[in-house]
Amino acid sequence: MILFALIVGALLFIDLGILHRKGHSASPRAAWLWTIFIILLAGAYAAYTGWHLGREPGLEFASGYLIEASLSIDNLFVFLILFRALDIGEEQQHRILLWGIFGAIVLRALFIVVGVHLLGRFVWVQYIFGVILLIAALRLLLIHAHKQRPSGPVRWLQHHGLRRLPDGRLVLASFLLVILAVELTDLVFALDSIPAVLAVTRSPMIAWTSNVFAILGLRSLYFVLAGLLDRFHLLHYGLGIILAFVSLKMLAAHWVHIPTLVSLCVILATVAAFIALSLARKPAHT
Repeated sequence: MILFALIVGALLFIDLGILHRKGHSASPRAAWLWTIFIILLAGAYAAYTGWHLGREPGLEFASGYLIEASLSIDNLFVFLILFRALDIGEEQQHRILLWGIFGAIVLRALFIVVGVHLLGRFVWVQYIFGVILLIAALRLLLIHAHKQRPSGPVRWLQHHGLRRLPDGRLVLASFLLVILAVELTDLVFALDSIPAVLAVTRSPMIAWTSNVFAILGLRSLYFVLAGLLDRFHLLHYGLGIILAFVSLKMLAAHWVHIPTLVSLCVILATVAAFIALSLARKPAHT
């Protein structure tokens, strides 16, 4: 826990104090390098977890991280639509996502603690979580997840208008409203991602640390992929398959045991396959 806290503190210090100093934005190259570094660091922490706690916890961390990171890509589509709809500049996008990350870390911790407690006390809760994941999977498979229609909070903000300073920046009240919209968006995604992570691990620490690593890389990943997100037009099908897989794993856990290594391979193969298909096949509207 101490090592994890030191890593998170160092990552936040570098991100805030060096990469995104006040009035400065990280270059695309720096965003790429930072994203790759966090992915490699997450891999190293998975290896450390496996060495310190055993092979199975290490695989659980890796699986939880991959689930959260892959679902976060879907989350980025919604953030992109939000910022485009509200005409928010890149510098303020950095600040909004920063505060969104802090809120997400706290909310995920709360959700995980409650989820693990419920699963430990009431066995039938895992079937409710399984059904929630199955519904989320069907939503992604049957409905185009990235339709260009702003969410309810964004439409409300558009209708009431955002107040801006002469230089185009949002006034404090409007800035806080946009952060609230981001947090509500993350809250909706957490209802899918937290049960998905708890399908591969029941350890609160492993579930939370894997979530935090994915969240810490979310801001830089957004600016890395902002110009490419529209090209990942088939990825939501892959995410739907992943959610369906972990849903069935949770629903059938009493009768069928699926090893964590198998889960990890399924997640990796599915994400890679649908990213490749998205890049190979152009969107229908282009």
